Amino acid sequence: MRQFQTETLPNGVRILTEPMDSVRSAALGIWVATGSRAETAQESGAAHFIEHMLFKGGEHCTAAQLAARMDAIGGQLNAFTTKECTCFYVHALDSHLMEGLDILTDMFFHSGFHQKDVETERGVILEEIGMYRDDPADLVSERLAADIYRGTPLARPILGKKSTLERMTGDWLREYKQTHYCPDKVVVSLAGSYPEAVVQAIRERFSAMAPGKTAPLKPGRYTPSVTLKRKATEQNHLILAFPALSASDPRRFSLQILSSILGGGMSSRLFQQVRERQGLCYNIYSYGSAYSDLGVFCVATAQSRDTEAQAISSIRRVIDEIAADGATEEELHRARELAKANVLMGMESTTAHMNHMARSVLSGEPILTPDEIIAAYDAVTPESVRRLAEEVFRWENASLSVVGKVAEEAGYRERIASN
Repeated sequence: MRQFQTETLPNGVRILTEPMDSVRSAALGIWVATGSRAETAQESGAAHFIEHMLFKGGEHCTAAQLAARMDAIGGQLNAFTTKECTCFYVHALDSHLMEGLDILTDMFFHSGFHQKDVETERGVILEEIGMYRDDPADLVSERLAADIYRGTPLARPILGKKSTLERMTGDWLREYKQTHYCPDKVVVSLAGSYPEAVVQAIRERFSAMAPGKTAPLKPGRYTPSVTLKRKATEQNHLILAFPALSASDPRRFSLQILSSILGGGMSSRLFQQVRERQGLCYNIYSYGSAYSDLGVFCVATAQSRDTEAQAISSIRRVIDEIAADGATEEELHRARELAKANVLMGMESTTAHMNHMARSVLSGEPILTPDEIIAAYDAVTPESVRRLAEEVFRWENASLSVVGKVAEEAGYRERIASN
């Protein structure tokens, strides 16, 4: 039974609520449909920088006082930025939720953007960039996105880069926030145990936002590519990628089942073949990254340079087999039950409910109940998996990103070339 409610304020802010009588806490999130994809090349890193700045305090409290207020109610406060959205959220007991709302809206509406805090946080973000560049697993993923989405905003890193971050001042960041955090982009999502007074307070506070609209996102575009980065590592980290489905494609449930069968765990085909039978890697897995208008399906692993060619050949054989023959009934049953278990166990969390509502609305999709999600997985058939695998795994569209003691580019291109 549907318990959630949706409400749109006159200025365009959307409020989503779902009561959960069996819990004593609630998760409250402020979601803004703007991320690195909304930035120009000169603005790269702005959305993530603003995320950091909202934790630095403002008119009503300092950063230290903000943290102390949250600790005093035993709550959790956090945020994240993606290519298409930014989220600020709190998880607290129902008896302290109003204070959690006060903290969250104080951050959202009254951050100071003081220049001294900008200088401090810029240094923190530059260290964060360095940390990710030191990690070959992160670096190989970032370089893949930069190459397959080249010429579009999706190619740029969420964290930005030193040259763009250095030009950002407190006044500039405040102005960027004002022009991008428009009511039509804001979704407030609340799930769990909460008093009605909290919902009313949300209405009152977000009704004060001045109406406005932001420019639509520029279309994304996938371009097959091979990108190599020489780095002194013990293993070569690689990601093999194919263009796939957008976040709202109704076949996304079939794609999740396909990913589970191919590389979703220890019983998956890739894990059993590449690791267990041939011993070519320690770990291998598949995953999808989906956006509003396109997506990508990836296989990621790491191995020594000596076994890299053999590993790529083995991965290719496994992919070709599932594209030609599809999945067995046994594989489909196992993957479906795993997906259903993940959904049902995950939805025992108030944060999961809050996230699910907001992500659905931001993607323009209906908010599905757990029963509707289960039904969507149950509707997946071996034939739908086979057809999707045949459509996705076309080698003329394949891309490859490798970081480590890389070989010559021509060899990599030959291994992923279409037959």
